[in-house]
Amino acid sequence: MLTPYLPFPLMSGGQTRSYNLIKNLSRKHEITLFSLVKDDSERKYIPELKKFCKKVFVFNRSKTPWTLRNILLTGFGLYPFLVIRNLVREEKTAIEEELNHDNYDLIHAETFYVMPHIPKTKVPILLVEQTIEYLVYKHYVEKQAPLISKFLFSIDVLKLRFWETHFWKQAKRVVAMSDSDKNEMKKLVSDLKIDIVPNGIDIDFFSEKPKIESKIPKVLYVGNFKWMQNVEAVKALVEEVWPKVKKDVPSAKLWIVGMNITDAVRNFASDDIEITEGLLDIRDAYKKATVLVAPIKGPGGTRLKILEAMASSLPVVTTTVGAEGLGVKSGVDILISDNMEELSSYTASVLKDRSLAKKLGTYGKNFVQSNYVWEKSAIILDKLYSEVSYGKKA
Repeated sequence: MLTPYLPFPLMSGGQTRSYNLIKNLSRKHEITLFSLVKDDSERKYIPELKKFCKKVFVFNRSKTPWTLRNILLTGFGLYPFLVIRNLVREEKTAIEEELNHDNYDLIHAETFYVMPHIPKTKVPILLVEQTIEYLVYKHYVEKQAPLISKFLFSIDVLKLRFWETHFWKQAKRVVAMSDSDKNEMKKLVSDLKIDIVPNGIDIDFFSEKPKIESKIPKVLYVGNFKWMQNVEAVKALVEEVWPKVKKDVPSAKLWIVGMNITDAVRNFASDDIEITEGLLDIRDAYKKATVLVAPIKGPGGTRLKILEAMASSLPVVTTTVGAEGLGVKSGVDILISDNMEELSSYTASVLKDRSLAKKLGTYGKNFVQSNYVWEKSAIILDKLYSEVSYGKKA
C-alpha cells in the first residue's frame, strides 16, 4: 500500500481513513506500507503502524511544497505541482526493489499522485481516489486564486486533469468515495470501472466521551487548513454566516479547530472567535460544541468531519457540497442549505432550540451507525482485493 502521508496520528481525514482500513484489513492480509513524511519527527509513529503492517517504509519529502526544485520541475516538466511535490526518487527505487525481492498479489495506491512511484510491473494495481483533485484545483483557480497567477495555475490544472485520468486508466480497478464522485469521474473517463468504498466511523470511539454541557452556545468548525476548501469555508463562516448568528444569539461563541492554521484564518481570532491549533483529542471539540457548521463550497475531501460530528451526536449544519455523497436527509439527519442567510438561521435555530439539537444529534448518530462503519468499508475493499488480485469476475 502506498500513501502520500504517514497514516498516523489521526489528524486529517486521509490519515483517519487509511489507518482504519489498514487496521481492519490486516486481519486477513499482510501489508507492506510505503509512506511519505515531511519531518523525521513523524517517524516516531512507525511502531503504531507496525502493529498492523508486516513492513513499513518511510521517505522524506520537502517540508514545504514551495521549494525551488518543485517549482522548476513543475514549470519545465510534464507533471503537475501536486505530483512533483509528492515524488521521491528513493521511494520509487525501494518499491522496485521490494517488488523484485518479494511476491505481491496487489498494489493498493491511495491517491493517484503516488502512482509515479510504481515501476512497470505485472502486479495488479487498485487505485483509491479520496477526492477528484482536478476539480478541487479547478475550483480554487476559478474562485480563489489571485488574478495575476490564474493563467499559470490554469496550465497546472490542465496537467492535473491529464495525469489524474491517465493513472485511472493505468489501474486495474479504481475506487471512489461516493456515487457523486463516481459520476464526476465517469464524465472524464466514460468507460472507467469504478467501485465505491465509503468512509467509516469508529462509533464506539466517539461515544466514549460524554457530552460536556456549556452555558455558552458554541459553533464549531473543524479542518486541516492546508486544504483550500477549509480556508474558503471558514472565510464564508466568519464573514457571511457568523454575523447573523451572533445577532440572533448574542451569547454564542465561534470555535475554529484544526491543523496547519494559516495566518488568514488566525487573523479571525477575536473576543467571540476562538482559534485552537493541534487539539490532541478531536472528540473534545465535538463534545464541547453545540453545533458543527460547515459552509463548504469547494469540491473534494473525505467529509469525515461531518460523519465524526454526527457520530458524536453533534448537530450539523452544512451546504449541499458539504453533505455531497453522504446520503443524509436535510431536516432529519442534518440541516442543509446553500444560502448563507438560511444557513445562519438554521444555526441560530439549533443554538436556541434544545429539542431540535437533540433530535438532530440522535438521528445523525443513528444514521452514521447504520451506514458508515470501517468494518463494512474493509469488507468491500477485501472483496475488491480478491477480484483484482486473482482475476475473479467482478
